Amino acid sequence: MAVSKIFLTKNLQLRLNTGLDASFNPIMKTRSWAGIKANATDVNLFELAEEIGSLQTHTVDEIRTTTVQALEED
Repeated sequence: MAVSKIFLTKNLQLRLNTGLDASFNPIMKTRSWAGIKANATDVNLFELAEEIGSLQTHTVDEIRTTTVQALEED
């Protein structure tokens, strides 16, 4: 059985370090943007994330992308 992927959407996430809890463990929050265009390159997304990150109060710990795809039998 052959299966192919169909692109649905791409998401951008910034993982922010918002401080420390009572045990001095980092508190992480995630900001997400959905519906990124399929033709946005990783370089485009990284540059966008850096720009958005510079506007945040908290430190950006990690930049992530996720791609949502549907599986279809050929």
